[in-house]
Amino acid sequence: MSPWLILACVAAYFTLLLGIAWVTGRRADEAGYFLGNKRSPWYVVAFGLIGDSLSGVTYLSVPGQVGTAKCGYLQVVFGYVLGYVVIAQVLLPLYYRLNLTSIYSYLGDRFGRSAELTGAGFFLLSRTLGAAARLFLAANVFQAFVFDRLGIPFWFTVTAIIALILIYTWRGGIKTLVWTDSFQSFFLVLGVILSIGLIARELGLGPSGMVRQIVESPLSQVFFWDWRAPDNFWKQFLSGAAIAVVMTGLDQNNMQKTLSCRSLRESQKNLYSFAVILVAVNAFFLALGVLLHQFVAAKGFAAPAQPDQLFPTVALQYLGPVAAMVFVLGLTAATFNSADSVLTTLTTSFCIDFLGFERRTDLTPKLQTRWRHAAHLGFALILLAAILVFKAANRGAVIQLVLKMAGYTYGPLLGLFALGLLTKVRVGGPWVPVVCVAAPVVCWVLAANSAAWLDGYVFGFELLILNGLLVAAGLVVLARWQGDTVR
Repeated sequence: MSPWLILACVAAYFTLLLGIAWVTGRRADEAGYFLGNKRSPWYVVAFGLIGDSLSGVTYLSVPGQVGTAKCGYLQVVFGYVLGYVVIAQVLLPLYYRLNLTSIYSYLGDRFGRSAELTGAGFFLLSRTLGAAARLFLAANVFQAFVFDRLGIPFWFTVTAIIALILIYTWRGGIKTLVWTDSFQSFFLVLGVILSIGLIARELGLGPSGMVRQIVESPLSQVFFWDWRAPDNFWKQFLSGAAIAVVMTGLDQNNMQKTLSCRSLRESQKNLYSFAVILVAVNAFFLALGVLLHQFVAAKGFAAPAQPDQLFPTVALQYLGPVAAMVFVLGLTAATFNSADSVLTTLTTSFCIDFLGFERRTDLTPKLQTRWRHAAHLGFALILLAAILVFKAANRGAVIQLVLKMAGYTYGPLLGLFALGLLTKVRVGGPWVPVVCVAAPVVCWVLAANSAAWLDGYVFGFELLILNGLLVAAGLVVLARWQGDTVR
C-alpha cells in the first residue's frame, strides 16, 4: 500500500476528529474541560472507554503474543470484570458522594496533603509511562511501514502525532474526548472484525469453518493451572481484578470520563456495559491472533521476530489493499486514542492536586486557563521524551511491559485506597511517600530473585497485589509509630 495513500487515510480521519472537536468544544469552559459539565451520556462514555482501554497495545500486542502465550490473556480479562464490579459498587459511590474532580483529593481528605500528592504523583508517573508505551507501539508501526519509506525520522513522526492530538484536545478536554473516543472505538473494533473476516477468506474458511479452526487450534488454550508459572489461572484472574481496580477505578484517566456522567446510576451502567463489551472485544483480538499464526503457517513465510509486528506485516504486505486500509484505520484510531485523554487527565490531576485549582481563591478563570494550557503543553513534551526513550530500549511485546509497569507504579495507589476504604487507620506526614516508594523497590528485588528463593516460583501480574499489601502494611506500622494520628 502506498505510504501516500496511508497518509491520505490518516488525514481524512483527522479531519473528522477535528470536526467533532469543534462541535463539542467550541463553548467549553473549565467545568467542561474537567468533567464535561457532568452531562455526558453513559452509553457514549462506555463505548469510548473501549478504545482507551484497548489502544494500540491490544490492537498489535495481543494478537502477536498468541504464538507464545496462547489465549491465556483472557484469564486476565475475566478478572477485569470482577474489578469493574468492585469499582461500580465501592468506588463510584464514594467519588460521587464527595463530588470529586480529581479522585486523589479523597486521599487528601483521608490522610492529608502528603498522601494526596503521593497518589497523584504515582498516577502521573504511571499514566505517562503507560501512554508512552502505547503510543510508541502504534507510532513504531507507522514508522516502519510508512515514514521510513519516505525518509522521515521517528522523532518527527511522534512529534507530529502529539501535535495533532494537542490541536483537538486543547480547548474541549473531557467534553470533547467523550465523543472523539467513541468515534475512535468504532474504527478500532471495526478494524479487528473486518480483519478476522478477510484473513478467514484468504484461508478459504466460512463462518462455521473459521470458528472450528480457531477452537480446535492448540493456540486457543485459555486456562493454565501450574501454580508456579506466571500464567496460572488464579494469578491471572486475581491480578486482572486488581489491575482493573487500579488502572480504571484508581486512575484519573478513566474515572474522569466516568464521573462526567449525569448521575451515579448512569456511571454504574456505563461500567457494567463496558465490562461485557470488553470481554467480547478481547476475545475477537485473541481469535485474530490465532488466525494470524495459522495464516503464516499456511503461506509458509517467516513470522516477524517481534510479536507486535505480526499483524501489520500480514495486513499490509499479504492481504491486499482492502485489508491494509482496514488495518490503517484501526491503528490510527488506536494511535490517537492512546494519548488524547491522557494529556487531558494528566493536566487535570496536576492542576487540581498540585496547583490546587479548587482550593485557591487567588486564581482568576483567565489565569487558570493559562496555567492549564501550560500544563497541557508540558505533559505533551514529557510524553514525547518518554516515547523516544522507549524507542531506544524496546524489548518484546509491549502488552507485557505495560502490565509489568502497572505492578510497580499502581501498587502504592492500591495500598493507599484500600487502607482508606477498608480501615479506620489515620496516617500522614512526610514518611507516607517513603513507604510508597520503598514497597515497589522491595517487590522488584523479590521478583528478580523469586525463582531462586521460592523454589522456582515466578511472579506474574500478582506482583501488583503484593505491592499494594506491602504499602498498606507499611502505612499501618507508620500509623502505630505516629500514635495512629495524622501529622
